Amino acid sequence: MTKIVFMGTPAFSVPILESLIEADYEIVAVVTQPDRPVGRKKIITPTPVKEAAVKHDLLVLQPEKISGSPEMEKIKELAPDLLITAAFGQFLPEKLLQVPKLGAINVHASLLPKYRGGAPVHYSIMAGDAETGVTIMEMIKKMDAGGIFSQQKIAITKQDDVGTMFEKLSLVGRDLLLETLPKIISGELKPVPQNEAEVTFSPNISREQEAIDWNKTAEAVDNQVRGMHPWPVAFTTFEGARWKIYHVTPLDEQTTELPGTIIARTKKALHIACGQGTVLAIDELQPAGKAKQTVQAFLNGSGQAITEGQQVK
Repeated sequence: MTKIVFMGTPAFSVPILESLIEADYEIVAVVTQPDRPVGRKKIITPTPVKEAAVKHDLLVLQPEKISGSPEMEKIKELAPDLLITAAFGQFLPEKLLQVPKLGAINVHASLLPKYRGGAPVHYSIMAGDAETGVTIMEMIKKMDAGGIFSQQKIAITKQDDVGTMFEKLSLVGRDLLLETLPKIISGELKPVPQNEAEVTFSPNISREQEAIDWNKTAEAVDNQVRGMHPWPVAFTTFEGARWKIYHVTPLDEQTTELPGTIIARTKKALHIACGQGTVLAIDELQPAGKAKQTVQAFLNGSGQAITEGQQVK
C-alpha cells in the first residue's frame, strides 16, 4: 500500500483528502497550518483540513514553519512513498521534497505554466479569463515550476467568484488526482516540462490591489470584485470612509461623467461611472463600521444623504 503524507489547509483541500481516504490510500499523516483566531471574537479555530483529518483519526501535524521543524523530522521518520499537497500555504524546502520515494506532487488550481503562485483563482477571474483548471504537477525547489502530469479545464462564468470557483476546482482536482495517481505510482506517467516562455505569476493579493480603480471599465471592475469575493474583498472610499464591495453589475448604458461619479441614486439603486463611459451598479456592500447589506438597505439607512454627482475613489 502506498504511504502518503497529505498537506493542505482550506476547504478546497478537504474533498481531495477525503477522496484519498475513500480510495484506501494509506494516509500516514496530515500536515496543515496551525489553528488561527477567526472572526471578530478571535476564536481559535482549526483548519478545515484538520477537522477532516481528526474525523478520520489521522495523525495531524501543524508546523508554524515546516522548514527545520520537529514536524518535518516526523515526516522523515514516517518514510512516505508520496507527498501530496493541495493549497497547504507554505513553501516546502528541498530537503523535504527529497524524502518521499516516489516524489512530491501538487494539486494546483490553474492551468500551468499560467498563474504560478498563491492566488491563481483570484488572478484568473480578475483577468477576465474564460477558463481555468487544475494541474497535477511534480514539486521541485522552484515554486510551481515542476513538470506536469495531467490537467483538466473548467469554464469561468460571469456569475462565478473565487468562492464558487474554489468549490468547483476542488472537485475537479479530486477527480483528476484519483485518475492520475495510479499512473504516477506505477511509473506509467512521466511529468512533461512546463513551457517557460508561457509562465505568468499570481502572487498573494496586496492591499493596493484590493482598491477599485474606477478608471477601469465596468466589466473590469466586476472582474475585480468577483476576483476578490469572498476574500480579501475589493473596496472603495467615499468621503474618506471605506466601503467593502461584495457584488456589482455592469449595466448596458453609457455616460459622459468622470469615472467614480455617482450618476444615479434612487431608493433601490446606486450607479457609478466607470472608464470608457461604462456604468456599474453596486448591489451589495459593507460601509465602514456597518454590517454587509444590500444597496437598498444601505441607501435607506446610513447612506440616505448620498446624492448624484458625488464621487467615490
